[in-house]
Amino acid sequence: MDAGTRIERAMEAALARAGGADAPPLLASAMRYAVFPGGARIRPRLALGVAAACGDGEPGLAEAAAIAIEFLHCASLVHDDLPCFDDASTRRGKISVHCAFGEPLAVLAGDGLIVLAFETLAHAGAAAPRRLAPLVSTIAASTGMPYGIVAGQAWESEPAIDLSLYHRAKTGALFSAATRAGALAAGGDPEAWRALGELLGEAYQVADDLHDIASSAEEIGKPTGQDAAHGRASAPALLGVEGAIDRLEGLVADAIAAIPPCDGATELKAVIHHAAKRFVPKSLARVAA
Repeated sequence: MDAGTRIERAMEAALARAGGADAPPLLASAMRYAVFPGGARIRPRLALGVAAACGDGEPGLAEAAAIAIEFLHCASLVHDDLPCFDDASTRRGKISVHCAFGEPLAVLAGDGLIVLAFETLAHAGAAAPRRLAPLVSTIAASTGMPYGIVAGQAWESEPAIDLSLYHRAKTGALFSAATRAGALAAGGDPEAWRALGELLGEAYQVADDLHDIASSAEEIGKPTGQDAAHGRASAPALLGVEGAIDRLEGLVADAIAAIPPCDGATELKAVIHHAAKRFVPKSLARVAA
């Protein structure tokens, strides 16, 4: 079974458990709406790719770790779109959750997905209990303070932003968690995979900054011009467009070079190359060349 199918089936099963007959139907619908249809699922694909490179001895645990990270990512998007933050009306090419279901249910849907992430991980951890604690610790650290996605969102409320810390928390945290969790689930050394995740996370954030200024809302499925509208620091603002593209390409190359020696290195490089094709906006392809 390919990684995409594994991810979608595992997420479907977890949401089915959460949205049973006794669940509040509107909240269950809002949570499902926030998850399906998904984006590129880059983070869970990365987790599964690292798990495969490390032998994938516990595929069920690897799947749980992968979709837990994706649930956390989806939750962050729901909260990011709220009127108190970006006040975005669209996400992934459709109406954002708070516009479709109202703000109270959007807040609860994000909260519900965060809890579901850890519930899913705990459920699968019974098969390999010794791996569960480090997995929970790794993924929780990528979610909270001081370096997780909650911290990343909070940086946007500070009077001055440290761009490196902001990018590390806002985007890099879940990428780093994906590589380390994939290794942990398969019994590998998580620290050997940290650099790969951190470099890809920074690359993805630079790419997101470029898309914000150079892509249309239809192309990326969400409003553009958000960094300028909210006065946020960005790679193009600091480095210029060509400088940001150079930085992006350098980060991707460094990430690929950071893959530890392993039997699945070739397949993992292919996953990264495939994802990287989406990084540079089409309108900037000539500049990148």
